[in-house]
Amino acid sequence: MSLDTSSTRSLVLADRAPGRTRIDRAPRRRWTLERIVPFLMVLPVLAILGVFRIYPLLLGINFSFTGDRELNGVFVGFQNYLTLLEDERFLASARNVLVVLLFVPIEVLVAGLLATFIFLKVPGHRFYRSVYFLPVVLSPIIIGAIFNIVLAANGPLNGVASSIGLPTVDWLGQTLTALPSVLGVHVWATFGMAMVIFLAGLSTLDTQLLEAARIDGANLRQTIVHVIIPGLSQTITFVFVTTTIGMLTGLFGLLYTMTAGGPGTASYLPEFLIWKLNGEARPALASAASVFLLLLVLVIGLIQIRVLRHATKEA
Repeated sequence: MSLDTSSTRSLVLADRAPGRTRIDRAPRRRWTLERIVPFLMVLPVLAILGVFRIYPLLLGINFSFTGDRELNGVFVGFQNYLTLLEDERFLASARNVLVVLLFVPIEVLVAGLLATFIFLKVPGHRFYRSVYFLPVVLSPIIIGAIFNIVLAANGPLNGVASSIGLPTVDWLGQTLTALPSVLGVHVWATFGMAMVIFLAGLSTLDTQLLEAARIDGANLRQTIVHVIIPGLSQTITFVFVTTTIGMLTGLFGLLYTMTAGGPGTASYLPEFLIWKLNGEARPALASAASVFLLLLVLVIGLIQIRVLRHATKEA
């Protein structure tokens, strides 16, 4: 054994000897004013979230296990959830969620492509940026009222179609077209916000990578797939999740104005069902539907985050 190894071993044994105190122990971090101030700054926001978000959420979950009307306040267990499973409107709204999910990639794709074109400064990009964002500032009730006229059986859209020899469609009065029509209007009305988020993400891209791709002769598709998408992985995930949440929880105004859930239950969604149940004086059952919507958003959001995290990195 070498002299250096013996010396090192002696030092380690001496340090572990009984009654000996280590001198290299990290000093204890003290709660100074500089460390406390950031927590104090966040405390009001946490208090507001706790009072107006977390507490009502817990009350709603607790309320979903109680009865309605003569059983108001009486614990009924999972009876409300079992009742929902036998409600045709609830089953229809659950099926329609699948249709909503099909429109999420469409909105993200439209917003991402238009943001890319604006970022690349196509002719008139300043004008397009303003026009694309304009529908976001309009009220859903106003948008719904406008398109309720445009998409009517005798509305302008069918008038143009009949004038050029195309068949007319009762867009809001048929089972197969009612919900897709509402979702299409929603995409038009809200993609501007997703586009702005994409533009913010594009502004953080490494310009040297874009310049290198241009010098190497990469076309637009190759630049998007191999440079822009990997660089925007977190932005794409964020837009996907927020768009999904917006479609599942922000369609009430359009549904109420354009179809009222009809024809029949063809355009029912969970949030519209919650409103209908409250109107029927069944708040506990509405709370159970709200819990279902919350769990649905959480599960879909977590799945999207996991899938997109791998997909964008492998692009």
